[in-house]
Amino acid sequence: MAKTILITGATSGFGKACAEHFAAQGWQLILTGRRSERLEQLQEQLGAAVRQIIPLDVRDREQVFEKLGSLVEIDVLLNNAGLALGLKPSWEVDLDDWDTMVDTNIKGLMYCTRALLPQMVKRDSGHIVNIGSTAGAWPYPGGNAYGGTKAFVQQFSRNLRADLLGSKVRVTNLAPGMAESEFSQVRFKGDIESAAKVYQGAEALRPEDIAETVFWIVNRPAHVNINAIEVMPVDQAWGPLAVHRKD
Repeated sequence: MAKTILITGATSGFGKACAEHFAAQGWQLILTGRRSERLEQLQEQLGAAVRQIIPLDVRDREQVFEKLGSLVEIDVLLNNAGLALGLKPSWEVDLDDWDTMVDTNIKGLMYCTRALLPQMVKRDSGHIVNIGSTAGAWPYPGGNAYGGTKAFVQQFSRNLRADLLGSKVRVTNLAPGMAESEFSQVRFKGDIESAAKVYQGAEALRPEDIAETVFWIVNRPAHVNINAIEVMPVDQAWGPLAVHRKD
């Protein structure tokens, strides 16, 4: 019997690549996202592999529990929905951007997890894969609230594992580094030129790289839990410790 994965934020980037990869491997998909048209296009593209599409804004608590709370036999929840907005220093940031990142990257992830976790615990089977970021461990100028939200994802994943000790439900935090997708276009609010500069002269990760990693994670033997994986492109690494020196 085919396994089922529920993917949040499935209409682009990592989510779309994961949907395509898992469908090609014979999995059943439940796909969520805010853009109904894109969900419908993906359903048409992937055909019978798509068990259900659910237009959903993960920031809306009532909507999440109404639409996801009654789902059963979900083998994997991929908490992929998330975003970064802006690169301004913290004293210049638009507070609405901070709110949006917290509401999506933290609250949305918590809501989806809480909605689906009871059926996994009841069946004593399942896997939650949270898409974090290297920004959750390694700060950079302008990362401020985004890095904070991804640090939450890392710690939340660890605490889920602690809560689930004794059950067969698995939890993984997958933290990608620089990856080329719509992510930077969203960060710069549609400014294609600014988004392109992020990847200029470097070979970034591709969404397909993350999809293959997710597939590997969830297909380990049932007694194996991959706690965390951090993935960077070869062209990215950590910088030296920053020191401000007076002239």
